[in-house]
Amino acid sequence: MNLEPEITESPGLITLPEGERARLGEALQELLATGSITGLENSKSALYHWCRQYFEWVKEAAALAGLEVLIVHEERLIQAIPTSGALRLKLPKDATLIWLALWYAGDVRWRDEGQDQAFLSVAELNGLIQDQLIPDAIGVFPRGRMQEILRQAARFNLIRFEPAEPFEESGIEVLPAIRRVVPFRELADWTAAASAFSADDVITTDTVEEENA
Repeated sequence: MNLEPEITESPGLITLPEGERARLGEALQELLATGSITGLENSKSALYHWCRQYFEWVKEAAALAGLEVLIVHEERLIQAIPTSGALRLKLPKDATLIWLALWYAGDVRWRDEGQDQAFLSVAELNGLIQDQLIPDAIGVFPRGRMQEILRQAARFNLIRFEPAEPFEESGIEVLPAIRRVVPFRELADWTAAASAFSADDVITTDTVEEENA
């Protein structure tokens, strides 16, 4: 007597033409990897326009993966917001500190100074960290680590980063998307988060050299 349940053939979960399925998969992979798709980059422009055209497909597929997706037309951006804690980015303290400083720099220029764009240099970013976040810190983040953290922020379309020599003159443009990824409603909320950091959280060049000695 066969007690095995009968396996019936079921329809495919996503009944789309093969080409559209591949495009949808590409969009979902990009949203999971970087949190957004920008239409301002030549390499992503075609995918961005495809996502706009078939947004309901993207929205439905992303929801299955634990993402809420929205179109930010004025920024030419498809933005994904995790609805599951498992998908939320867990940054080390030094990266969190730098992202907080980037949020603050953008907020000051947009809200306080009324500027449309938020530009600063790496030197200004280091100064901001020391002046506003950790006044008692001695030294700055080593170049390699700072560059790594800024490149990560750029991959998530939170900033544009233009390396230069000397490194302190490298250019940063903070993008409005950072307000959705680092979602403080008021400066007081930012201040409360920033107060959790101390000078010990800044790994300076001197510290690195001592650890490697």
